Amino acid sequence: MTIISPMKKIAITMGEPGGVGPEVVVKALSRAEIRRLCSPIIIGDAEVIKEAVRLTGLSLGVRSIADPSKSKPAAGEIEVIDIKSRSAFKKCAPSKNAGRAVVSYIRKAVELALSREVSAIVTAPISKESLRLAGHKWPGHTELLAELTNTKDYAMMFVSNKLKLILCTIHVPLKDVPKRINEKLVLKTIRLAKKGMLMLGVENPRIAVAGLNPHAGESGIMGKEEASIISPAITRARADGMNVTGPYPPDVVFHKAYNGEFDMVVCMYHDQGLIPFKMIAFDTGVNVTVGLPVIRTSPDHGTAFDIAWKNAANPSSMIGAIRLAARLEIRVRS
Repeated sequence: MTIISPMKKIAITMGEPGGVGPEVVVKALSRAEIRRLCSPIIIGDAEVIKEAVRLTGLSLGVRSIADPSKSKPAAGEIEVIDIKSRSAFKKCAPSKNAGRAVVSYIRKAVELALSREVSAIVTAPISKESLRLAGHKWPGHTELLAELTNTKDYAMMFVSNKLKLILCTIHVPLKDVPKRINEKLVLKTIRLAKKGMLMLGVENPRIAVAGLNPHAGESGIMGKEEASIISPAITRARADGMNVTGPYPPDVVFHKAYNGEFDMVVCMYHDQGLIPFKMIAFDTGVNVTVGLPVIRTSPDHGTAFDIAWKNAANPSSMIGAIRLAARLEIRVRS
């Protein structure tokens, strides 16, 4: 049985100030269960966190600290490494100021994780539009984290009780996906799938690979990528000793995995995997970046500007992300 130390420090970035991030963070940290799992430290703006506490009506104090070594939370208190912004944020909308701020939160969290001052990072949602308005080129958290950690081989893995999957391509327009898919990429993602499952404690995972085309190409009638690209990658992975099969028709493989036939599905593109995943685990699913030198998890939802700052956000996915961050840290280092 794995024992998780309550002294483990986990950095939780506040996310988009105008979105649901501050709200789901404080709601998650109000749970006694979370405080037993780890010592959470928010990276963000203390005034925004205080406003989120007032919004939710939670009985939480907010204390600013300079670094994790100063962490000594009292009962009913949450701690923030306060990275103040010089400008106001917009609520319920993306903004240039928010785009600048969220990058500073993430940079700080990565710095602390790389120096082992915290054991893991959990990131609240950010807006791609805010990043663009601030002049940043990254399409999202994953690519930003990869650059900050100098990571070349990485992938987005999504974890729920009934379905786990990993993506070959991430934030790519659908029309460009066939041009991005190649044997090397598929093989790399299969290997990262195994690494992700090992992080979860599964020693010999059953990995299924989805096809790109309807009916997995139907013997070349509906596309040739399965025969020319995906199958050769699977053959190479099997030669390396991996328990991997496919390519399977995308409209079948998720049903099989959901019912326990596979531990992990390798998906060719973003929505191929995220549509079935969010159908069954919208409020509880967790995103894990596999391949980084640090542990990073996040909720599987976005900024939800439509319900932000209304005390309407469900913290379940954030709670799951913190739970999983604590679990992965122990397993990776053991």
